Amino acid sequence: MSTVLVVDDAAFMRMMIKNILTEGGFEVVGEAENGSQAVEMYNELKPDLTTMDITMPEMDGLAALKEIRGTHPEACVVMCSAMGQQSMVVESIQAGARDFIVKPFQADRVLEAIQKALA
Repeated sequence: MSTVLVVDDAAFMRMMIKNILTEGGFEVVGEAENGSQAVEMYNELKPDLTTMDITMPEMDGLAALKEIRGTHPEACVVMCSAMGQQSMVVESIQAGARDFIVKPFQADRVLEAIQKALA
């Protein structure tokens, strides 16, 4: 079973993603509410995959992605963004994100992106 770290500043979004993943057969090993926590928890948990929100306080998802990929080039990260953040999505992919999911989430799209990223 693949392990996942869920990163989003909104508790209800983390819960939504967590429910989709758990029902899809993944194990959510941690949750972070900002980029700084994400980097710390990634280093501690070394999950198979991380879902990363882009817009967060303290450290945004893009900065966290770059930091995690800087020390763990093998890190598998799928970015989550609201509509209208296309430039951020492009920048995320260039920084090493495997895919992106657009909010509001559709369960099948979330699972498809995660399975593709882990393949």
